[in-house]
Amino acid sequence: MIKITLPDKSVREYPEGVTGMGIARSISEGLARNVLSVKVNGEVWDAMRPILQDAEIRLLTWDDEAGKATFWHSSAHLMAEAVELLYPGAKFGIGPDIENGFYYDIDFGTHQISSDDFPKIEEKMLELARDKQSFERQQVSKPEALAYFTNKGDEYKLELISELEDGQISFYKTGHFTDLCRGPHLPDTGMIKAVKLLNIAGAYWRGDEKRKQLTRLYGITFPKQKELTDYLDVLEEARKRDHRKLGKELELFTFSQKVGQGLPLWLPKGAQLRERLENFLKKVQKKAGYQQVMCPHIGNVELYKTSGHYQKYGETSFKPISTPIEGEEFFLKPMNCPHHCEIYKSSPRSYRDLPLRLAEFGTVYRYEQSGELHGLTRVRGFTQDDAHIFCMPDQVKDEFKGVMDIVMLIFKALDFKDFITQISLRDPNNKEKYIGSDENWEKAERAILEVAEERGLNAVVVPGEAAFYGPKMDFMVKDAIGRKWQLGTIQVDYNLPDRFDMEYIGSDNQKHRPVMIHRAPFGSMERFVAVLIEHTSGNFPLWLTPTQATVLPISEKYIAYGKKVVSLLDEMDIRCDLDDRNEKTGKKIRDAELAKIPYMLVVGEKEEGSLTVSVRKHGVGDLGSFSVDAFANMINEEVKRMIN
Repeated sequence: MIKITLPDKSVREYPEGVTGMGIARSISEGLARNVLSVKVNGEVWDAMRPILQDAEIRLLTWDDEAGKATFWHSSAHLMAEAVELLYPGAKFGIGPDIENGFYYDIDFGTHQISSDDFPKIEEKMLELARDKQSFERQQVSKPEALAYFTNKGDEYKLELISELEDGQISFYKTGHFTDLCRGPHLPDTGMIKAVKLLNIAGAYWRGDEKRKQLTRLYGITFPKQKELTDYLDVLEEARKRDHRKLGKELELFTFSQKVGQGLPLWLPKGAQLRERLENFLKKVQKKAGYQQVMCPHIGNVELYKTSGHYQKYGETSFKPISTPIEGEEFFLKPMNCPHHCEIYKSSPRSYRDLPLRLAEFGTVYRYEQSGELHGLTRVRGFTQDDAHIFCMPDQVKDEFKGVMDIVMLIFKALDFKDFITQISLRDPNNKEKYIGSDENWEKAERAILEVAEERGLNAVVVPGEAAFYGPKMDFMVKDAIGRKWQLGTIQVDYNLPDRFDMEYIGSDNQKHRPVMIHRAPFGSMERFVAVLIEHTSGNFPLWLTPTQATVLPISEKYIAYGKKVVSLLDEMDIRCDLDDRNEKTGKKIRDAELAKIPYMLVVGEKEEGSLTVSVRKHGVGDLGSFSVDAFANMINEEVKRMIN
């Protein structure tokens, strides 16, 4: 018998070899019908895999993120089986679950595939799902694995197998399809009731532009048809909110092939919006004791070798810039941190100088693959609202809390109400991915976990997602249509101070090593603006929107009065423009509504005679007549409530 500890800490005894599904059935048949996989001592397993020793378990259902991941990973295998039956000779790269659904990279050979083929593949997937095919796990030796895929003629799987250790290789068989896979998978395909293929794209094998481009098929599945219908409704709403579409309509930003892929050009309205975001944060930071610094866009390669960024980002950065001096190379900076480390080192530091808070809106560059670029959310040049706090060890927690307060202030001003915190720790089984000593990592991780507990945060802890130099806390925001975005990050770093040999003189007159806190409440300005556009559907908060009001003269006779209103409002810090087109007032109002301008001020003979404006609010309608001063006061009070 073995002891099984359940999430409520109750302990039950079962025969050795019991499965997660067997445990579920012992509790209730209803639970068993919903179990997708099982977490055993923190690792996700197939629900049908035998448990051979005492363990802590959690039965995973559709309500668990790891349960959804199992569902969608299994669906990727189901899609691959359908493709292999429909297109004999197809070869398969990788097919993981992703945040919403799954994809598989496929070499279709001579077959030409388009979205027109989606219904045929979906139909075959549902046919196979109805057969309730089991997912059978098989441990195989490396020679066996190589022999199987050599016989099949799949060079992609052979390459993956060549990099694996013998004894750590498993296959999964589903119906007619066998795949190289670690798992876990569903008990059977019958749980998959609704299928939709969403997109088709090109993807270079292993992300290498010099290698063959495969076809990437994206899809999503659900245990109920209604859930798919609801998801497709959300997708339709997302299309309407797409920041690329709205950014063009609202004249915020553009891209140019001549400038280069992934390098956004900010138009006047977009630049003003971004500037207001920056000024808002600068004002908050000044109150919190931050000092602004500025750094160049390039740095000597040796700087990034010292920090570790060269080793980490070298392959995803632009090629080094060679100078006329032999052997001298510069790098477009992938991060601001190394520059700020050198600013810290520019003067001797005492404990009286700490904490030192250095802030910069610094532009960084990374050579993202062209297939990964997406509007403002994935670009090659972006500006981070970066700051680095250098402090003594006993100041870490208070400084961390201070950054959290800034993040909360931003979320409140921008009406992000639904968010969770995620604490990303080092992967204990893959420490070579990270720099620094175990002792430093333990101190940094402990500090973040204690802050979360002291603040009463119900944080999600995720091993393996830390930055290469330290653990972090990320803020995951749900937007207006329920999508999750990572906005804002705080990282504790004991390692870069070591690598840069940073010091301060303590109260004991001895040299000590400072701790470094990295933080970016917005993350990148580009990505933050993209998320904000989609969250608000372009209806920005009044304090942020490029144009707060537009004056609409009912005929050319009242253009002069309209100009006077614009001038008066400008003096009272109201961003206002004049629509002096020779158009009917109804059309001007409709156009202002489409442009998402918060207030429309109609002026005619009555308004000119009484020095008033007739006010309409976007999405609401007529608010009545206001004096110019009263309207300005109303706007300014509304803005003050939002940002204070």
